[in-house]
Amino acid sequence: MTSVLNLEAYLDRIQWGGGTAPTFATLAGLLKAHMSWIHFENLDVLLGRPIRLDLDSLQKKLIRNRRGGYCFEHGTLFAAVLDRLGFRTTPHTARVVLFNPRKASPRTHMFLKVTFPEGEFIVDPGLGGLAPRFPIHLSDGAVEHVGSATHWMIRDEPYWVLRVKTGEKVVDAWVSTLDPDNLVDFEMGNHYAATFPGSTFVNRIMLRAFTPEGRVTLMNRDLTIWRGNEACSMQLPDRGTLRAMLVEHFGFDLPEVDQLRVPSIPEWA
Repeated sequence: MTSVLNLEAYLDRIQWGGGTAPTFATLAGLLKAHMSWIHFENLDVLLGRPIRLDLDSLQKKLIRNRRGGYCFEHGTLFAAVLDRLGFRTTPHTARVVLFNPRKASPRTHMFLKVTFPEGEFIVDPGLGGLAPRFPIHLSDGAVEHVGSATHWMIRDEPYWVLRVKTGEKVVDAWVSTLDPDNLVDFEMGNHYAATFPGSTFVNRIMLRAFTPEGRVTLMNRDLTIWRGNEACSMQLPDRGTLRAMLVEHFGFDLPEVDQLRVPSIPEWA
């Protein structure tokens, strides 16, 4: 049985009341709304739950249960929405280079390329704390500014590189050759990210929520709340505080985190 996208439920989930014609303005608006309401989180990985990429499972988790997810979940759902609206969308894999060099990084990231008559644009709703909340022109060195964040693509043969400046810091987020990918490539990357013992997602809590004032990020116990360029940081003392933080900033309760075990937080093990 073929899965069917409930477009009305998705648009309600992201509080979208704008147009749905396949234009750049629609793409930019949908992307910002999606990232404002469907947050980045890897809690199911840490709870040992399978990460399923079929459309029925994604709609149940991200729409009906109002949860978040990581790149393969965000990318697959957003691509289904764009395809339904008539956009020309191509999913791609990338190697995240925030923690490891290119030659040591697997293809465990998913992003989308959207093609218009005026050019191609990158959309990446599932990157995490450094994710661009706007489409990025696929052009060498074309800088995009939104708020305090700056993103741009550079060409470094054979790769395209997503470069990010936040504050005074400039980093490369991921690299991709933009080669054609098969659906099984995303399933393979998803399986590695969710189950391999050395995967970052298996070993760390990683959460990000965008807010009207800025963003909220959590890496293990380190919580940072950004309001503009001002950051307030603290350490979560226990799982109970984590659960309360999910309700306050991420919009869902997850009682199972009371028993959450995280390899890189020994005192929680």
